[in-house]
Amino acid sequence: MTQYDVYGIGNAIMDIQVQCDDLFLLEHGIEKGVMTLVEADRQRELLDALQGRELHFCSGGSAANTIVGIAEMGGKCGYACLTGNDRHGAMYLEEMRELGIAIDTPAAPGLTGSCLVLITPDAQRTMLTHLGVSAALQRAHVDGAAIGRARFLYVEGYLFAGEETRAAALEAIRLAKAQEVQVALTLSDPFLIDICRGQFLALMEEGSIDLLFCNEIEARALAGSDDPRACALWLHRYVANVALTLGANGSLIVDDGAIIAIDGVKVEAVDTTGAGDMYAAGVLFGITHGRSWQQAGAIGSRAAARIVAQLGARLGGASARDILG
Repeated sequence: MTQYDVYGIGNAIMDIQVQCDDLFLLEHGIEKGVMTLVEADRQRELLDALQGRELHFCSGGSAANTIVGIAEMGGKCGYACLTGNDRHGAMYLEEMRELGIAIDTPAAPGLTGSCLVLITPDAQRTMLTHLGVSAALQRAHVDGAAIGRARFLYVEGYLFAGEETRAAALEAIRLAKAQEVQVALTLSDPFLIDICRGQFLALMEEGSIDLLFCNEIEARALAGSDDPRACALWLHRYVANVALTLGANGSLIVDDGAIIAIDGVKVEAVDTTGAGDMYAAGVLFGITHGRSWQQAGAIGSRAAARIVAQLGARLGGASARDILG
């Protein structure tokens, strides 16, 4: 019996968002526009340097943002992750459960993962992530019965960067395929292609992935072409459906050998955090609620545009209903 539209598995990361200028990044030796793994002490040092600025807290992580977006649109979701038994962990679980998202994994001793998101005036975000206990997510935390009650399993690519988290992701995919649950994978970040390309290709070639989400940079790195349409079709050789985002230029969705071009929505960008995650939320909500791929892609575009025009990766109930059209 289907209980969830989408069941996700990914990192539990408390996002701490703050606006700063390029000079701050330069003074503190921070590479702009990328995600860097750091120790907790480094985060605290930077937060001390940012004292007096307004901080925004949000339960995040790539797959978590997508699951939250689906729930805000009215979808039924569950999520497998690992939080710590600290204040951030309690905040994380409370926010997710208030949205009706089922999380049954008990908190673990230690610090909840956190990400300091530095947002510059050009809307670019620079992320410094301490994984905390989320890096200890393992196969034992995977609930096969819950996955079997979902229409889609949504897997975060970041999990493939760690040995234990990769094993958890692979176990979730195995259990989904064994129960005829469709699997969607997001590549999450271009740096993952450098270290996980073979693993991603193996999953695609063996038919374990039904829907692949990626951006233009990730697609080029994986397919080896500068032409996004050629990349999309190359990926489609192994995956039934591909959703390739092109930033402000919209996206390409491939279905049954045909490329469906999805228009972007023009907005003034404030913060690009979570844009790709929210696009995936719109597409997944659409295809699990009887919409065509064209319609689902349009929902994804509107959701992504709404997110980049504000601070934080949350739509809010009214905004989510408006996006559905």
